[in-house]
Amino acid sequence: MKEIRTERLILRNWEERDRALFHRINSDDLVMEFFGMRRSRVESDGLLDKLRAGIDSDGFGFAAAEIAGTGECIGFVGLLRTDLEPFIPKGTLEIGWRLAPEFWGKGYVTEAADAWLAFAFEAIGDDEVVSFAVWNNNRSTAVMQRLGMRAEPSRNFDHPRVPDAYPELKRHVFYSLKRNQWQERKKAAN
Repeated sequence: MKEIRTERLILRNWEERDRALFHRINSDDLVMEFFGMRRSRVESDGLLDKLRAGIDSDGFGFAAAEIAGTGECIGFVGLLRTDLEPFIPKGTLEIGWRLAPEFWGKGYVTEAADAWLAFAFEAIGDDEVVSFAVWNNNRSTAVMQRLGMRAEPSRNFDHPRVPDAYPELKRHVFYSLKRNQWQERKKAAN
């Protein structure tokens, strides 16, 4: 993956030095409020290795977000190909994020996600990017709205990978952004 630079961030592949932060965000009760599981260090390391290999292979993924001025990794923002059929067609680009709480509310996710949307529509050439979250995850849906993504209630779904032990986390709201909508938004901003 070629690094993507924004005004304040570097979006890059995972490095060994990121493992502690990656485990922290995957085991923190506040960060993982809308997820039924908390990952152990071994599970987190396995996921980091899987994400890093995917980025090496595809040139994108849920990539590390680093503050350019300090070199501090704050979490991840990136794109992945979904595999949630029949709810979302296999291969659809999903944009997602997860940051350590001390970096919330500073606009980092929106800044990084804007760069990833440009990558999705310009470099990859996809026609749609989607995102989804637990129905009451207002922080994530607010980011989706800031990005110009639009709610599509007819595409809301019960997430098939959420265990039945967490019925309050099953219902997901669906947002999407089409290439032409992104182009119109970009043109209006200039």
